[in-house]
Amino acid sequence: MKLTIRHLLTLPLGAPSRSVAHLLLTPSVTAQQKVEQWSISMPGMEGASTFRDGFGNRAHLVTQVRPDSEITIAVTGRIEMIDKAGILGRLDHDPMPAVFRRATAATAVDPALLADLARDAGRIGILHELMSRTHEMATRELEPSGRQSQSQGEAGTEAGQLQSQEERGAGDSATDAAQAFVGAVRALGIPARFVRGYLFEDGNAEVHCWAEAWDDGLGWIGFDPRLNLCPTTGHIRIACGLDAGGTPAVRMIPAPTGAVSETVEIEDQTPST
Repeated sequence: MKLTIRHLLTLPLGAPSRSVAHLLLTPSVTAQQKVEQWSISMPGMEGASTFRDGFGNRAHLVTQVRPDSEITIAVTGRIEMIDKAGILGRLDHDPMPAVFRRATAATAVDPALLADLARDAGRIGILHELMSRTHEMATRELEPSGRQSQSQGEAGTEAGQLQSQEERGAGDSATDAAQAFVGAVRALGIPARFVRGYLFEDGNAEVHCWAEAWDDGLGWIGFDPRLNLCPTTGHIRIACGLDAGGTPAVRMIPAPTGAVSETVEIEDQTPST
């Protein structure tokens, strides 16, 4: 499957004399995705520095001395997606898997997820059972309006950090489900990490979150507890971290002065046979 992506963010800044933006908007090549073209357009991007952060993500740092009162970031790209049943293996630029055993406040374990868990089912069996349990828990916790309550991790977003539409609570929050799954997996001593990207499903596109867990034989394996499945060719992976707080698309100083406008469009450009 070949997908084209267009992601637009508009940030109101007021009238700062200087701004600095940290971007996590560039995907890495994995067994499941081949990046054919990718670009980020925004004022000051031509002088941006780029580097790999401590989690292996491609990051950009953009500094502007005299920014406009409103900044638009336009991300465009083309990716070939390959069905690997969620198995990514070992990625280039990855840190040691043990880094992702560290618990955070946002990934505190829910004991209910581990109650009566069959520990002799093998690692893969255990991970799938935890994904199913997390999915069921998230479904039960949906409010009557169809929106999930904001988690403590979402409410505590640091200043200057932009939340994705999922993190802001649009629809049933994939953020809460992914962080709950990560916390339960880490409680078993298995490395696990939070993943942010895009989801293309039934012709609809959105910012989305899921998780990855480590297996000594297979490497990193993706799990989407909101959808209760391993990532498909519609899951476009952008960045990973310990939790949602470590994977924002944009961190900006000073912080935006108002609501951030965000749209995502994805089209299937796979040649017909």
